[in-house]
Amino acid sequence: MITKLIISLFFKRSNKKYYYLKGDLVRFLLVFALPILFFSCKPKSFPNQGMIDLLKTAEKNYQNPENVFSPEAVVKYTDSIINSSSDENVITKAQNQKANALLELGEEQKAINIFQDLLGKTKGNLDQRQYILKDMAISYLRLGERMNCINMHNAESCIYPISTRGVHQDKKPSEKAIEIYNELLSDNPGDLESRWLLNIAYMTTGGYPQQVPPQYILKVENDDSIHNVKPFIDVAANVGLNYKCQAGGNVVDDFNNDGYPDIVISSWSLTEPMRFYRNNGDGTFADVSDSSGLGYLTGGLNIMQTDYNNDGFKDIFVLRGGWKGKFGNTPNSLLRNNGDGTFTDVTKEAGLLSFRPTQTATWADFNNDGWLDVFIGNETTPGEEANPCELYINNKNGTFTETAAKADCAITEFVKGVTSGDYNNDGLTDIFISTLNGNKILLKNETVKGDPIKFEDVSKAAGLSTNLSRSFPTWFFDYDNDGWLDILVCGYEFTGSLASYAAAEAVHAPVNNAGKVFLFWNKHDGTFEDVSAKVGLNKIAFAMGSNFGDIDNDGYLDFYLGTGNPSFKSAVPNKLFKNINGTSFLDVTTSARVGNLQKGHGVAFADLDNDGNEDIYIKMGGAYVGDAYENSLYLNPGQNNNHWINILLEGTVSNKVAIGAKIKVSFNENNIERSVYRDVNSGGSFGSNPLQQHIGVGQAAILSKIEITWPVTGKTQVFKNIPADKNIKITEDDSTFSAFKLTRFDFTKKAGQSQHHH
Repeated sequence: MITKLIISLFFKRSNKKYYYLKGDLVRFLLVFALPILFFSCKPKSFPNQGMIDLLKTAEKNYQNPENVFSPEAVVKYTDSIINSSSDENVITKAQNQKANALLELGEEQKAINIFQDLLGKTKGNLDQRQYILKDMAISYLRLGERMNCINMHNAESCIYPISTRGVHQDKKPSEKAIEIYNELLSDNPGDLESRWLLNIAYMTTGGYPQQVPPQYILKVENDDSIHNVKPFIDVAANVGLNYKCQAGGNVVDDFNNDGYPDIVISSWSLTEPMRFYRNNGDGTFADVSDSSGLGYLTGGLNIMQTDYNNDGFKDIFVLRGGWKGKFGNTPNSLLRNNGDGTFTDVTKEAGLLSFRPTQTATWADFNNDGWLDVFIGNETTPGEEANPCELYINNKNGTFTETAAKADCAITEFVKGVTSGDYNNDGLTDIFISTLNGNKILLKNETVKGDPIKFEDVSKAAGLSTNLSRSFPTWFFDYDNDGWLDILVCGYEFTGSLASYAAAEAVHAPVNNAGKVFLFWNKHDGTFEDVSAKVGLNKIAFAMGSNFGDIDNDGYLDFYLGTGNPSFKSAVPNKLFKNINGTSFLDVTTSARVGNLQKGHGVAFADLDNDGNEDIYIKMGGAYVGDAYENSLYLNPGQNNNHWINILLEGTVSNKVAIGAKIKVSFNENNIERSVYRDVNSGGSFGSNPLQQHIGVGQAAILSKIEITWPVTGKTQVFKNIPADKNIKITEDDSTFSAFKLTRFDFTKKAGQSQHHH
């Protein structure tokens, strides 16, 4: 209304044209009315303005041609060289650099044009020609993906092996890529990278396997030979959860305490805002990003939930600067949930403001005082400023005190993953650290009650120091249900293209220096055994975002890996591994249809449609603007008729959201007594499951016993003869529990336009 009034006063309409008014009225409008218009259009307040300003400053500093993740700056820099230099070699090098930067910006055709010009300058130099041809081929492949998988996206887009609706409608770019890859392989038949990408290109045209030259064909690997896992389907677009942006994190949890999990996502780009999707409890989600205050905050390669002030509303912790070295000195954010649908950045007032590159942290009550503390794993790049890890102890008044050095946990490494759990069952929460330096660091909590917190590095004594493979995501979980936490950590070791490793594995060629999955079994005596090969996990996997859950409700934890690296040539599928009775793991990616070839980041397992089966929500997208991609929600169709129980815990003496509480569920299945163990946490180090624990119990319809051991007191509550397939809430020291019902949703049909509240 104000806008229309101003316009009607400011302009005089005559014969469908507008004429400016002059004199005192114009001066009145400029001095009084326009400011009213301006302020009426702005949000009522900017409680997060301080952090917004810090992030804008960081984004300006980020625009530097020395920053490999700033292709915009690289284009400007190379243009200046091309326009000013007379040295042909210098110009050629700059053109090549510019073309790759344009590819990273999603300007594939412009990149192709430059590569075509550069080919004419190779003058018979075979090595140089192959180098340019590879860049041109991936540019065509990416152009095909943009024209089809992105611009005409559907649930089968980029799912490996590509088939049915995943086949491109416009095949011309892929056909050009095929032509180039065949030429490359003709010159060098041992080029595994080109061989893998050639097979992918044929898949996109519908020509796999029949049109692939026999000498180059790669067989699709699948451990699940009997297909005992039913295919998932991507329904993100049906419910409006397919937001497209760059790499980032996600949290699936209930932020307004209505019983239904909401979804928060982030992007590592300092120009892309966080998004908050509120679960409406009717099968739809509302985008409340702006009204919540989250839509004005940018950046965050990883995010996680906590309840730092014990008010019963889950807060959000945002981690920034990971991978960016000296350009990653950006602040993290602690976002307080105000309980009214809004979040306030309290980082500075809480004493958590620091400027170190990171993407990993873990919240736990390390001193058992009933309040959550946070350990942050920072990245120290060799040759650059040291960024030791940080430990912030909760002062119980909304503030924290940094005490890593005093607690002997100020590790200075290139830390990529941290996780916490009580590995030795002594009632104290310990820390495991995964690094790109190759060190696997286990910090044993030796805090004496009433004394300052203390950790001891027991990596060598625990048998973890001999594995020096560079690694990334990690977590504690009890994969074999023996009551002791084991450790899974994913290798991130490679010297070339991930595509070449994928091809080598497909032809069963020996592979050296390749990232693999490592599983360390807890021997119950403070030491661990590497059982990776024994359980079938000596597989190549370049994991980033990842998490665990139970896809078939058998009580044994499965896991999903988001794979890849920033290179566009790293077109390898995300992977799903099924736990077979705690004795082995099967790669069931192909039969489950969850092998997205795009870059996978934050992962969460959650039963979003309330049918009793855990689904998988994954934050997709890569490091560059041109590698942004839609998020996926892989809907679990239900693998069998197994039963389950959802357990929501609330602490009173222990922290409110019960992080660190131990759950033991016992039952009789087919005349065999079994127990399943869970620790309350959000899962892996890159992606956040709900804190409510979804526990599969196989064929048991009645649970003989549920035991909850609380972290502060060590007391155990016992509940007997509980029916399965229920949602229950247990409060510390309450001898009863409450059950609650959730509406089941059908996400297979496209919902009506969800409400948008800004």
